[in-house]
Order: sequence, then structure tokens, then C-alpha cells
Amino acid sequence: MKKRIVSMLLVSMMAVSLIGCGGSSEDAAADEGGDDGGLIKVGIINNDPNESGYRTANDKDMKETFTEENGYDASFAYSLKNDEQIASAQKFIQDGVDYLLLSAADTAGWDSVLQDAQDAGTQVILFDRTIDADESLYAASIVSDMEKEGETAVNWLKDQGLEEYNIIHIQGVMGSAAQKGRSGALDAMAEQEGWNIVTQQTAEWNAEKAQQIVQSVIDSGDDFNVIYAENDDMAKGAVAALDKANISHGVGKDVVIMGFDTNKWALEELLAGNWNYDGQCNPYQASYIADVIDKLENGEEIEEKTIIMDEKGFDAETITQEDVDTYGI
Repeated sequence: MKKRIVSMLLVSMMAVSLIGCGGSSEDAAADEGGDDGGLIKVGIINNDPNESGYRTANDKDMKETFTEENGYDASFAYSLKNDEQIASAQKFIQDGVDYLLLSAADTAGWDSVLQDAQDAGTQVILFDRTIDADESLYAASIVSDMEKEGETAVNWLKDQGLEEYNIIHIQGVMGSAAQKGRSGALDAMAEQEGWNIVTQQTAEWNAEKAQQIVQSVIDSGDDFNVIYAENDDMAKGAVAALDKANISHGVGKDVVIMGFDTNKWALEELLAGNWNYDGQCNPYQASYIADVIDKLENGEEIEEKTIIMDEKGFDAETITQEDVDTYGI
């Protein structure tokens, strides 16, 4: 914001100078060429939009909000790797963005680049995922409570009262806030309740890798009756392995299927009784971010620095078509 004000003052001074030399304000605007017309310059760092249906919806929401029509000059960078995201952040800061919007691939390693942003006068707003950094290094955080998502899911699983719990745990990208929150909840409950974790491996949000993990367990002959997949795509891959082996799954069947993100197609699997549980992860954060930017632009105080998205879990035995239509992404 400060950088834009200084830029506008410089343009005004140039205009005055040109008028004094026989020029006009129109000439000044033409000569200045780089003026963005007062657009708010935003650099948006996100995970790969092809990572999952959730990420596709999240990226689409960002692109529909941060447009020139809405007063923004937005640039986008994508990666599932922390070091690549950090490099993109450094470039955005060098390019003089007013706001850096960040969905971090990993929770760690951001202190230095966020300090650089602060020194350059770039405001940082976190979205989707938290990071391990001092609150003074960012203006606001609009995120999902991944730990709560995990706790809601494992409490649901405990309430099923299974005679035994033999769980295939398929993890997301290791070190991400989503993985840490959802894995941590299951680890804690498994230790508390004496549940058996048959295998615990990362499929990096990928359906094919999840299918391979489940196929490997099937081939080993180990018993399992729960698949806890940390996103819908991995749950889908796990189910593909079960279907190939003619193992039943869903309500009243051999294997309990759990996913996260509430893709519409995943909720439809619940409605059909093919899956058992899906945890919501709300991708629609752009309007909240725009509200924060509007307040900062107007010099208003950010009263609620951390905004937690409202989320819930869905049970195949209680989900309705209205739920699918309302919450499916």
C-alpha cells in the first residue's frame, strides 16, 4: 500500500514537471507507461491445482476473485515443493507486490522470506494452510483447522465401535499442514485405543500411489478393515485396489472408507453407501482474503488475525442429496 502511494506521488510530480515544460498530464501518464492504474499488486503462491479436486476449486476461487475487474494485478505460482515456493515468494517480493498470498507446501522454513517481505513492505496473508512462523511476520491467516479435521474424523471412527481396528493409513505430502493435522489425530487415537496401524505410507495426494499401497497390503495377506486416506483422491485409489480384489467396502461391508475434502463425486460415493466418511476442507477462502486486503488498504485494524474456516464431517448413513449439492466441490 505504501509503495503504491509513493508511486502515485512520483507520477504526480512527473506530471507537474511535464506541465511546467509545456507538457500535459496526459503526456505524463503516457510517459510513465508502467502505471497499473491503481491496481493492487498480488502474488499468489499455491499448490499444484491438479493435486486434487479441492485444490482445483481453491485455485479457481482465487482466480475469480483477484481479477483486474476487482482491482487486482495478480500473478500466480504453483509448486508442491517448499524450496520452489520460497523461490517464487522471493521473486514476487523483488517484483514489488503489495500482498503475498501463501498456501505453503510445508509448515517449516518460511521465517527468512517472510522477514524479507516485511522489510520490503509486502504484506503476507496465509491461506488454506498454517506455517510455523511468528504471527508478527504475516498480516492474517485464513486457514482450515487440520488438527480439528483429523480429530472429527477419528472420533467418528471410534464411535463406530468396530470389534477390531486394523487400519491402512494413507498420508498426504509429508510435512504439509493437512498431513500433520490428519495424521497426528489418527496417531494419537490409535495409541490411546490400541488400534493396529497395518501400514502408514504417503501417497502424496495421488490416487495411483494410494492404489499401489493398498494393493501391496492385499498381496501381503495382512488383515485390514479401515482405510483412512487423507484426501478423496487417495481414497478413490484405495477403493480401486479393493474393487480389483473383489473386497467389499462402504456401509455394512468389509472395509470402512474414509476420505477428506468433500469433492462432489466423493459425497456421492457416501450417498450411495460405497464410502463411509468424508471430512470437509473448505476451499473457498478468497472472499475472506479480499476482505482483509480491503481493511488493510483502508488503514483498518485486523481484529481477527486468524480466521478458521467452518468445516464438518459427513457420515454415509446420514448424508442427504442436499448435503451433496451444498457442500460438494
